[in-house]
Amino acid sequence: MPKQKTHKGIKKRFKLTASGKAKHRNAFRGHLLSHKSAKQKRHLRKDGLVTGKDAETIREALRPSS
Repeated sequence: MPKQKTHKGIKKRFKLTASGKAKHRNAFRGHLLSHKSAKQKRHLRKDGLVTGKDAETIREALRPSS
């Protein structure tokens, strides 16, 4: 039986917390920031959390091969 590999695309975009939730970087922070309000940019600084079925899928894809 072949080993299960880590999904490299997901590995680059998500990081697991100690409790198993998936953290991700918020969108709309890459460029064109001059016209966005300071409040909007401040709120986008904090990482977003993925929960539920999506987090389960991400956890499965990040599971180290054994």
